[in-house]
Amino acid sequence: MAARIFRRSKNAMQSGTAREGEWVLEFESHAPRRADPLMGWSGGTDTQSQVILTFDSFEAAKGYADRYGIAYHLVPPAERKLKIQSYADNFR
Repeated sequence: MAARIFRRSKNAMQSGTAREGEWVLEFESHAPRRADPLMGWSGGTDTQSQVILTFDSFEAAKGYADRYGIAYHLVPPAERKLKIQSYADNFR
């Protein structure tokens, strides 16, 4: 049972920053996903991959994984790249 720990980023579809700084522990799927023959939806038998735990800090997420013997790897947070420009730049 392996998991990955990452920091949630800002939602690109909204301007708000709610839940931006949360750390997430998400279990990786070990069983392949398969298409349902009747509906065509993809699904699997691994219910552990549906579990997503959120924490306030990386140390709390790491402590939880260590306490319960969960192997994990850290996905480093992506740096935000701000492109500062003004409306006048459109006419240069």
